[in-house]
Amino acid sequence: MKNRYTMQDIASRLGITKMTVSRYLKDPSKVAESTGSRIAAAIEELGYIPNRAPAMLAKSSSQAIGLVIPSFSNMVFSDLIRGVSEKASQAGYSVLITHMGYNMEEEEKQVASLLSYQMDALILTEPRHSPLTVKRIKDTHLPTVEVMSLPYRPLDMAIGLDHEAIAYQAVKALIACSRRQIVYLSVRLDTRNMIRQEGYSRAMNEAGLVPKVYSSPERSTFTLAGKLMREALDDCPQLDAILCTNDDVAVGAMLYCQSVGVKIPEDIAILGYNGLNIGDATIPRLCSIATPRYEMGSMAMDLILKRLAGEKITRRKIKLHHTVTNGATVTPAELKALLATVPDGRPSPAHRGDY
Repeated sequence: MKNRYTMQDIASRLGITKMTVSRYLKDPSKVAESTGSRIAAAIEELGYIPNRAPAMLAKSSSQAIGLVIPSFSNMVFSDLIRGVSEKASQAGYSVLITHMGYNMEEEEKQVASLLSYQMDALILTEPRHSPLTVKRIKDTHLPTVEVMSLPYRPLDMAIGLDHEAIAYQAVKALIACSRRQIVYLSVRLDTRNMIRQEGYSRAMNEAGLVPKVYSSPERSTFTLAGKLMREALDDCPQLDAILCTNDDVAVGAMLYCQSVGVKIPEDIAILGYNGLNIGDATIPRLCSIATPRYEMGSMAMDLILKRLAGEKITRRKIKLHHTVTNGATVTPAELKALLATVPDGRPSPAHRGDY
């Protein structure tokens, strides 16, 4: 028994040439409609899987894009993946997703693996890479887009946000509304998290306030967030606001506060980060700094497709803008101040195609 059917099997079954089957697989409009219908039926009946290896060897191309993400459990990356996948599918490309667990050495292995499969381009989600990863990518000259953050010197192209500035502006807004004992709840301790922490600390120091960070290297869970919130309240009973590294932490902190009778936002204002859907389901609704992750994925594919088509890219480093969700875990005055941190009248490049 055969493990895998071939184009010749389909051709023999239908009494047509292998070339006709090949033409159909490349472009169904190149064969007669009736013949195409018969080929499609045979493909479905046999469960035929095209063998792309010969084309990859002949063209040094896979018609695939490699995407390296740090976590499969973090919902932040689902919108990014959707943005990449939808645009890639429209252009006839597949997306091969690998996982590097916020580990630079693991990213090195995953990038090497993707390159061995002759990916046509790469999308990376962490801003720091090992020297070997950098060398390999530069030696291949593949279109490469770093997303989520804005590296000082991108490997090739970059689309992301200035997380330090966003956190800095958010904390300044809370301080301007008379919050003084502001705490940062931090998990994972990955690069973006630490960049946000730098923004938080800068705002606190400038205001003459003492930064207080409660952190864990573990992945974010509601339970872990509750533990950190308990530690913060025990250590700093006068705390009146918290900035959280993500929405999971914000929701976990909120649940703990509610369990011990802390009123939100009257006693403590809570600000999340990323703007995940879970924030719409909490009571009160979570106020969060929302990041345009779907747009980042879609834009990354746009840049890649332009490069693969030989078009010139005028902007290789694109800063996107955040928004603030209309939540009630901050006071109306604080929400107004936070909304004022969003660039007014300057739409993100994702919404105007300025690249």
